[in-house]
Amino acid sequence: MDLALKDRVYVVTGGTRGLGLAAARELVADGAKVVLSGRDEASTTAAAADLGQHATGIAADNADTGTADRLIATARARFGGFDGMLISVGGPPPGLGTENTDEQWRAAFESVFLGTVRLARTAAAELGDGGVIGFVLSGSVHEPIPGLTISNGLRPGLAGFAKSLSVELGPRGIRVIGLAPGRIDTDRVRELDALSGDADEARARVSAGIPLRRYGHPEEFGKAAAFLLSPAASYITGVVLSVDGGSRHSF
Repeated sequence: MDLALKDRVYVVTGGTRGLGLAAARELVADGAKVVLSGRDEASTTAAAADLGQHATGIAADNADTGTADRLIATARARFGGFDGMLISVGGPPPGLGTENTDEQWRAAFESVFLGTVRLARTAAAELGDGGVIGFVLSGSVHEPIPGLTISNGLRPGLAGFAKSLSVELGPRGIRVIGLAPGRIDTDRVRELDALSGDADEARARVSAGIPLRRYGHPEEFGKAAAFLLSPAASYITGVVLSVDGGSRHSF
């Protein structure tokens, strides 16, 4: 299938590793041009260089109020356009509801929630007909994940925001989509497995509860993201796609 991504220009935040990088890699592989962002300048530059001439990297923090404007301006200056944004942020710290501190909640809200809202709002003002805004969410949108209380609190709110935005922007021809990854084999997931004290046991136990009996590969998530961000998905909006090997128990 031709995703019609050639020469389209996307901004991908959190694009230096994990799910953001996987999505950026697939976008570039199908002909798109990508502006990556990440907090660390060295890793951002390295990730963009690895993707080749159709990618450029900008060190930026999603919590910074000027980040959205910088990234979109870079897309226009470097590649001559701006067709969409995929907003991926680092996972908030693990912990139980009785343990997470006010400061952990506040920092996560500024970056994970408010930073995401600000990025999407700025993108919406800059996009035209055919534009798309994507959110990398989490399986916690549908079912709480034990030990990730802050994520359980913030991600469902972002899903609600994304749905509301899809209704607002639909008349302008702008789509809004979300992806809810399950256990994808990234550094973040390996870190979560290690919290159990036995990462191999945790992986085997979790895999046994996934209908496909394995963790997902980052490129599998990346391909799903590239499709939803592409013109090939032009009549899909307001949805949150589970990319989880069938882990979600409800429809």
